[in-house]
Amino acid sequence: MSIFLAYLLKFRIRKTDMKRITFQLLLFCCLCIGTTLFGQNNPSNISLTGDQVDINQMHWRGIGPYRGGRANAISGVIGQEEVYYAGYTGGGLWKTIDGGANWFNLSDGFFTTSSIGDIAVSTKDPNVVYVGSGEHAVRGVMTTYGDGIYKSTDAGKTWKNIGLEKTRHISDVLIHPDNPEKVYVGAQGAVHGASKERGVYISDDGGQNWRQTLYVDENTGVSSLMMDPSNPRILYAATWDHRRLPWKVIS
Repeated sequence: MSIFLAYLLKFRIRKTDMKRITFQLLLFCCLCIGTTLFGQNNPSNISLTGDQVDINQMHWRGIGPYRGGRANAISGVIGQEEVYYAGYTGGGLWKTIDGGANWFNLSDGFFTTSSIGDIAVSTKDPNVVYVGSGEHAVRGVMTTYGDGIYKSTDAGKTWKNIGLEKTRHISDVLIHPDNPEKVYVGAQGAVHGASKERGVYISDDGGQNWRQTLYVDENTGVSSLMMDPSNPRILYAATWDHRRLPWKVIS
């Protein structure tokens, strides 16, 4: 600011130049304010002592990417604290390698759907990533279905569809902690009609072949699938009959 004032006092400035310089000054002030409000630095009121952080002083803030509506899926990478994958109901799959400061799209050109249900990164080999398509948070106004499972073996650079196209809505994808080729999938199936492509599916060869190991009925799908962290042989599946059928009341 002092440099700008000195410039005004030293030189005689034409009216047109004055307008241009005033605009540049205003732009400079806006950039300074924006940096203060939206910067990535930690707030000064958060006390950090070694590895200790006071959770009560922390606050949530949006870090993007701002595309595609609701974010249904997110996954980190063990040992890589700045790397995350995020999936949207209509915005595809995204990745950050700097803790959310920047995001780039992974699904464009590879996926034939923009609706993501779940993301799983192998703890044994972080280059292996599985993505289940089709949003699992069913809504009355609109729910977009997918076309099965996608797999990457190069940390998201390239993708291949590996089946289960008719499951439509995939709620969970789990990877065996010691074997990235063993995959478990929880599928809800079609939202508005009967379907046999529901339940729990398992692949022992990285998605080349699938077998259905849990099937309740044509109307009931799997809404959640969990693995016992102390024993990967134990799985828990929650099921949900979310079909909406018409009723007629005769009084």
